[in-house]
Amino acid sequence: MKLELTEEQQMIQALAREFAEKEVQPVAGRLDQEARFPHETVKRMGELGFLGIAVPEAYGGAGADPVAYVLALEEIAKVCASHAVIMSVNNSLYCDPVLKYGTEDQRRKFLTPFASGQKIGCFALTEPQAGSDASNQHTLAVPDGSRYVLNGRKAFVTNGREAAAALVVAQTDAAKGRHGISAFLVEKGTPGFLVPKVEDKLGIRASDTAEFVFEDCRVPAENRLGSEGMGFKIAMSSLDGGRIGIAAQALGIAAGAFERSVAYAKERKAFGVPIGQHQMVQWMLADMATAIDAARLLVWRAATLKGAGQPFGVEASMAKLFASEMAMKVTTDAIQVHGGYGYIKEFQVERYFRDAKITQIYEGTSQIQKLVIARHLLGTQ
Repeated sequence: MKLELTEEQQMIQALAREFAEKEVQPVAGRLDQEARFPHETVKRMGELGFLGIAVPEAYGGAGADPVAYVLALEEIAKVCASHAVIMSVNNSLYCDPVLKYGTEDQRRKFLTPFASGQKIGCFALTEPQAGSDASNQHTLAVPDGSRYVLNGRKAFVTNGREAAAALVVAQTDAAKGRHGISAFLVEKGTPGFLVPKVEDKLGIRASDTAEFVFEDCRVPAENRLGSEGMGFKIAMSSLDGGRIGIAAQALGIAAGAFERSVAYAKERKAFGVPIGQHQMVQWMLADMATAIDAARLLVWRAATLKGAGQPFGVEASMAKLFASEMAMKVTTDAIQVHGGYGYIKEFQVERYFRDAKITQIYEGTSQIQKLVIARHLLGTQ
C-alpha cells in the first residue's frame, strides 16, 4: 500500500478543503439549528464532481478513485457531517450499485444525472422491523405483467425527502429467504410512493432522514436492478462500500473537532498559561491525534483495496468500527478540552459530538461490524 498521494488525489483533497472552508463552514451551524437541507451547497458539490466522484466521466462522474473519494469526504466532514453523509449516500449506496449492476439504459437514466449532481439518490433497505437483520424484509414486490407492485414501509432513508430516485430492496419470493430479495430503482413521484415523515434527529440535522410507504406502487420491470433474487447481494456489497464512506465521515468529524481543540488549547488560559501547556490537556490531544491517524490509515487501506478491485469487506468493517468509535471518543474529549464552552453551540464542538454518534449506528452498527470481522477470522461467513 502506497502512502503517498497522487497529484490528482492531492488536487481533489485541496479542492474539497477549499469548498468546505469557504462555502460550507459559513452556513453549517445555521443549517444544523434549522434542520434545513443545504440545496445550494449540495448543488455546488455536484458541480465540483463530488456527488459522483468515482463514477466514470462517461456517466457524468469525476472518474477519480476511492482514495480520492475518502480524501474529499474527510475534508467536507471536518466542516459539516450532514454534507458528508449526503455525499456518501449518493456515491456509495446509490451511484456505485447502479454503475456495478445496472444495464446501459439504467445507467443513462438512473446514474448520469445523479453522478453529475443534477439529482440525488437514496438507498431504502431498513424497515421498522429490519435494521441489523437486513434479510428480514417485509416490503413485497409482486410481479404483475410488465410491472412489479410494491407494498411496504422503509425507515431511516438518508436523502429520502430530497432524492429523485431510490434504490429499494424488497421481497419477491419469501420462500427463498435472502435469495428471494430483489432491488428496484423507483422514481419519486411514482403513484403509491409516499414520504409521510421526516425524522427530527439528534445530529446530521441538515441531511433529511425519511420514512417511505409503498401502497400498490407499480414499478416497471425494467427498473429492477440486477436479476430477480440478487437484491440482498446488491445491498450487502453496497454497504461494504458505504462503510468506507461512513468511516471517512467519522474520520472527518473527529479531525474537525480535534483541530478546534488544538486551536482552543493555544488560546484559552488557566492558571496564567494557555491550557495547552498543562500536561493532562497535552495527553488528551496526543491521544486524539494518534487515534485519528490510525483511523485514517484503516480508511485509506480499505479504499485502496476497493480501487484495486480486491476484496475489501472486512477491511471496510474494521475501518468503520474503529473510526466511528474513535470519533465518539475524540468529540467527547473535544468538549472536555473546551470545558463549559464545549457545551455551548457557539463553539460548535457540541455539533461534532452529536454528529459523531450516528456513525456508530448506520450502515451497520459497531456490534454488526464486530460480527462481520469475527466471522471472517473464524471462517464462519
